[in-house]
Amino acid sequence: MLGGNRMNFKRSTTSMAIALMALSLVSMTSIQQDAFAQTQGMSITVTADKGSDTITVTGQTVSKISDVTFTVTSPSGSNVVAIDQISPDNNGNFMKVFKVGPTWTENGFYKIKAMQGIGTNSLYTLNVFVEVANGMTKRTSETESNLETGIFTPNTTNVAKDRGLFLDKIIIENGSTMFEVTGNTDRVSQDITLKVIAPNGNVVKVTQISPMLDGEFAAKITVGGPLWKQDGLYTVKVQQFDDPKYTASTEVDIKDGVVVPEFGTIAAMILAVAIISIIAISAKSRLSIIPRY
Repeated sequence: MLGGNRMNFKRSTTSMAIALMALSLVSMTSIQQDAFAQTQGMSITVTADKGSDTITVTGQTVSKISDVTFTVTSPSGSNVVAIDQISPDNNGNFMKVFKVGPTWTENGFYKIKAMQGIGTNSLYTLNVFVEVANGMTKRTSETESNLETGIFTPNTTNVAKDRGLFLDKIIIENGSTMFEVTGNTDRVSQDITLKVIAPNGNVVKVTQISPMLDGEFAAKITVGGPLWKQDGLYTVKVQQFDDPKYTASTEVDIKDGVVVPEFGTIAAMILAVAIISIIAISAKSRLSIIPRY
């Protein structure tokens, strides 16, 4: 009787050991599947700053054996304004930069089509859009993806990442007495403090801006008056929190109480050099026709 109990105990122990080993194998397989859950697909992101002529497309693909072809089509769909082909790196990452050129004559949303493979044999096809008006891009950040895992993967990065606060390029008309500050923030519940600081360090303007629900913010600043009498670069600073990610600044050139367009000084120098060159060439031409004895 005692021997039978020992036999049953050994069998139970062996069965438990086998069950534990099977459970361990299943757990290890699950961990590996979670770690390598990405099995197929491609993802692309298009970004552009407001008032820029540069569009950046970044992406990642599971398949690294074929090139990614880009086609950019006008808003009407009738014109192809750009086309290119690039190869993903060893990690499946790729990047392409497009410049808004003379063929981008239409205003509206341009479609950027990314295709890996050709025609009916293509592996993945994704489309993203960027708005262009008068040769300048609107602020854009759009992602399209068809990456598939085929298995539920727990989200271990559930905490939202702070993008921060960004200022757009300030576009100014010649001889303007006003400029507009625009930008974007990912925190819409907190007002933004805007300061304009003169070249001598004096604060000439302070105001509060409330972001809209989409994070956009804007403020129009009028120049002129005794506080703006100093010529030079005025610093425009916006701040939402003490965190450096929520602080940004840019500069505006002001002379004689009006805003100087960007590259205005350089353009004037180029014009001056051109005039001097014309005078020099004209003088040399006149000297060359004088008869020599």
